[in-house]
Amino acid sequence: MNYFQKNKKNIIIGVIAALLIAALIALWLQKKVIHSADDIIGNVYPSSLSVGDTLLFENKTQFAKSQKWNFGDGSISDKERGIHFYKKPGYYQVTLTIDNKYSKSFPVMISARSLPKPNDTAKIKTTIDAQSQGMQFENIQFRAVSDAKQFAWKFGETGNTDSKEKLAIYSYKQPGDYVVTLFTDESMEPITHRIKILPAYNSLEQEEVSVEDAYEKIDNDFKYHLQQIANGNSFNTHYNYLLRTYLCNNENTVVKVNDSKVNNFYMYCAGLQFDKNNVIQTVKVNFDDTQNCVTKVDINQSK
Repeated sequence: MNYFQKNKKNIIIGVIAALLIAALIALWLQKKVIHSADDIIGNVYPSSLSVGDTLLFENKTQFAKSQKWNFGDGSISDKERGIHFYKKPGYYQVTLTIDNKYSKSFPVMISARSLPKPNDTAKIKTTIDAQSQGMQFENIQFRAVSDAKQFAWKFGETGNTDSKEKLAIYSYKQPGDYVVTLFTDESMEPITHRIKILPAYNSLEQEEVSVEDAYEKIDNDFKYHLQQIANGNSFNTHYNYLLRTYLCNNENTVVKVNDSKVNNFYMYCAGLQFDKNNVIQTVKVNFDDTQNCVTKVDINQSK
């Protein structure tokens, strides 16, 4: 009797065990190394919005080395997260591609922004969509709600025509009360809008005020811009102002809400934009050792 015949049973058991081990190793490798579109984790919010509204997108896929967002309107982005605006209504497929291999799509419905309905005797008149209060040096957005083709904006500070676009952005150099005037080819009479510009916080004034008053000014300024976001006013304007002025462009600055909920600054502001009717009660900022950058923001808010 040869060796194989003597050990036939043990050899068969060994072969079966080896196959099982190989299968388990292959399964483990598939889970750890081999991925598919089902493994993609991404967020696109909201799924229904109007032209000009902010679409938030974020890739949370842990194994991703690179990502590409295709928004279906000809625009693409390689950022991990950000915002996007659609200019035309329609149904779009937002596609997230990971490492140029795996793709996942998110449907988005864009509705036309509603305009005032004309009555039986009057034509739709041009109106100005803009905030009524802003800050010195802040980029403020003015939008003409109109069917007109030609526009001329005077923002009341220079005395000159400052813009000829339907959507204009202006930054006031001096605080004060201003009358914004818009001329169009739709009417002989201009349209006006009043805006109050508050003085911006100036670090050079620290010598003239107490430390407590200086920090209070910063807290109140921060609170004002967060409330503007909560009220649905221009997200980019107020978000970028706070990011640039106080946070040293760090979107991951810690935000603590109502002494419990902790978030980063970007995600907090993004949620604040869509979670309407929040009232910012108090804001307390905390600076780093050099007193240059805010490293933590404590917020109390309610509805």
